[in-house]
Amino acid sequence: MSWVPFNCALVEEIKARMNLREPNADALAAVAKEIEEGNGREVVCDLATGVGKTYLAAALVEYIAVQGVRNVLIVTPGTTIQSKTVGNFTPGHPKFVPHAEHQPLLITSVNYSRGQVGDALHSNDVLKLFVFNVQQLIRPTANTSRKLRQDDEFVGGPLYEHLRSVNDLVVIADEHHVYRTNAKAFASAIRDLSPRALVGLTATPDEADGDKVIFTYSLAEAIADGLVKIPVIVYREDGIKDIETQLADACHLRDRKEAVWRTWAETNNLTQIAPVLFVVCQEIRDAEKVATILRGDSYLPGEGRVLVITSQSDDDALKDLADVESPDSPVRAVVSVDKLKEGWDVKNIGVIVGYRALASQTLTEQVLGRGLRLPFGKRVGVPAIDQVDLVAHDSYRKLLAQKDALLQRVVPPESGPKLAPTPGSVPTPPVSSGASPPDLSGVQEAETQGILHLIGPERVINGERVDGSDVLQIASFEATTAQHQHDHHAVTKILDRVDGAPLIKFPRREREVLPIQFSLSYVQNSAARAEGAAFQTEFPVYLKRQALLVERDVAGQTVVRAQQVEEEDAVQQYMPVWDVRRNIENRILDLGLVEASFPELNAAERIAKQFLLGAGVADEDDEALWSERRTHQAVSAIAKLVEAAYNARRLNPHWGWRTVEVPVRRPMPSDTGSKWDETFSKDRWYGGWGKSIQPAVNFDAKSTEFKLAHLFDGSKSVVWWLRLYEPGDAYIELENGKRYYPDFVVLDTEGVYWVIEGKADRDAGRDDVLNKKRIAEEWAQFARDRGEFGVWRYMFAGESNIKKAGSWEELLALTKPE
Repeated sequence: MSWVPFNCALVEEIKARMNLREPNADALAAVAKEIEEGNGREVVCDLATGVGKTYLAAALVEYIAVQGVRNVLIVTPGTTIQSKTVGNFTPGHPKFVPHAEHQPLLITSVNYSRGQVGDALHSNDVLKLFVFNVQQLIRPTANTSRKLRQDDEFVGGPLYEHLRSVNDLVVIADEHHVYRTNAKAFASAIRDLSPRALVGLTATPDEADGDKVIFTYSLAEAIADGLVKIPVIVYREDGIKDIETQLADACHLRDRKEAVWRTWAETNNLTQIAPVLFVVCQEIRDAEKVATILRGDSYLPGEGRVLVITSQSDDDALKDLADVESPDSPVRAVVSVDKLKEGWDVKNIGVIVGYRALASQTLTEQVLGRGLRLPFGKRVGVPAIDQVDLVAHDSYRKLLAQKDALLQRVVPPESGPKLAPTPGSVPTPPVSSGASPPDLSGVQEAETQGILHLIGPERVINGERVDGSDVLQIASFEATTAQHQHDHHAVTKILDRVDGAPLIKFPRREREVLPIQFSLSYVQNSAARAEGAAFQTEFPVYLKRQALLVERDVAGQTVVRAQQVEEEDAVQQYMPVWDVRRNIENRILDLGLVEASFPELNAAERIAKQFLLGAGVADEDDEALWSERRTHQAVSAIAKLVEAAYNARRLNPHWGWRTVEVPVRRPMPSDTGSKWDETFSKDRWYGGWGKSIQPAVNFDAKSTEFKLAHLFDGSKSVVWWLRLYEPGDAYIELENGKRYYPDFVVLDTEGVYWVIEGKADRDAGRDDVLNKKRIAEEWAQFARDRGEFGVWRYMFAGESNIKKAGSWEELLALTKPE
């Protein structure tokens, strides 16, 4: 029997409630399946930095808490991550992860030795979440002591031993690679607890733990799926690379970004957040040199604008570091000596400099990861916000020569065919032992405005195949500066309708929470008669009879023995059928499923009569007699019949209708191209349309959505067309409560509104896709029948038909919409 049985529905419910990203929800499901036996299994989730391991940890705590687990330990490698983790589970803290139904009692080294905690430790009703760093857990030595290993009056012994003794302990090891097997003290501190399950979270799993990795989501996937920023390697065309110039350029780019970020936040009524320059140094003396330069008048002068973090930093510096995301923080540059490569999770790193490091050395996941998080939680179509600039100042030739090496830092092993080397490039350096070279053949190159875009292959996002997006860019300092300047001008504008374009009122059908509209009239006569047919004869009740026999055994002793003898009919009480009918009617009404109105009273009488008719009792047989047992069973049967009819009615959703206006106004994206561009990326917005309601449009796929837009735009039968986005206000609600977001609305010259979905051939036959198609066609039929929204129709366009169609009119003929 499973200890914590895998519950797919619970995973889905937590995903929706806690707003988990797809990879985090997938990782939660993978962990839940692997630990359900509770046999001490150790598993590892390899999640790219910036994807949100914090949310996975919180979701896992919630999942096992719902299943009855009451003891969870999160182990962190140091105080920085420990403090962050405590904040994740502290309501009101800026880092708090909301929407969990089980709020744990948070137990740390600060509060565990208290009476309240001591009482909770021995309670099966309280969810206990222990958060300790690994140094607090390791075994003491002759020269050191560990509080958690010492007797405590409130705990009733050492807390470490208490954790060992509980029978439902689950350990979550943050930055799991730190506790690798060859780090004996750290490893034993965790594994000696003998937990029911040990779940490791990391972005860089140790090679020795390869067999424990059950889920992997790479940095390349995170970049391609739009969950983190796009890294841009910035070089100087003149080849100047001294540290003063490098830092001056980095400060200039940061200043440009800050203007964009502030304008974007103001336009969207969001909290201000300032981009920060992050400089990684190898030694403390380097950090001090960099800080001195940055505090100069030409860089970042002013009190508190440059923050240095090393192993010698005091508590005030660490507090300033924790507050760097605050709108009131004066910090604009953080200079670190290899201290912040793990655990420092902020979303406002805009520019990174690796002092005394080539770009390929700087582009390590742990360092790059500090700058990957998106400042506003999602990509917004503005490069100055959606990208992190790594100021390398290697020459373009040198960067191009090591392009494959750079990509290897981003693209995981065994991910596809190998990209052909650029002429003149250096050979690809060997990868670490046990790993295959990254497969880079799907990576395309496109150069626009002095920026080399390395575009990954198509991907599957939420079950849908979409075209590739930028995974890495190489750009000159001049091109990057020009792009940020363009971004600032763009975000001051609004992406609205073009002149003369209509505001479309989309009829949205919504599931309504209403009292169940049930009446006894839904119970058919035939169903009542069929139920009564089982009661045409009496149910005999027998008296069990035993005889007591007295015999002598072989020793001459008297023995009494019971023997079953023939049963006799028991005497039963009988009642006239009219009384039986009254009992049935009363039972129906006593169910409380309908109001006590004359129609329902009449219906109850009808059901009772039909039931008795099925049992062979006509109206004139009122004097016939039924036994109490037969009557009792009949009343129970008719109650189940009515309840079944009620439950069947409850499954039918009730729909209400309201119109929503699209498109909505939003800041203008700045990464725009022309509809005639040969190279396509799902990250770009495309303009130059003649009939699009909005001047710039974004697409997921070239062979379906992008091609459809060209068909609409070139047709004399189309007046306007509008791209719909997810999430948004225009959607079709499915029977399970989820939302389906079609691709377009097209208004033709006949005044018909077409809702259109383009789909790749390989996806067109999937069950979920066909279900969406069926419900969308039903939605369109209901919208037409109501007669108040105009004429709405639905078209499902497969990739092959889109390719064959030379015009909108031909597409109509090929797809044959209802």
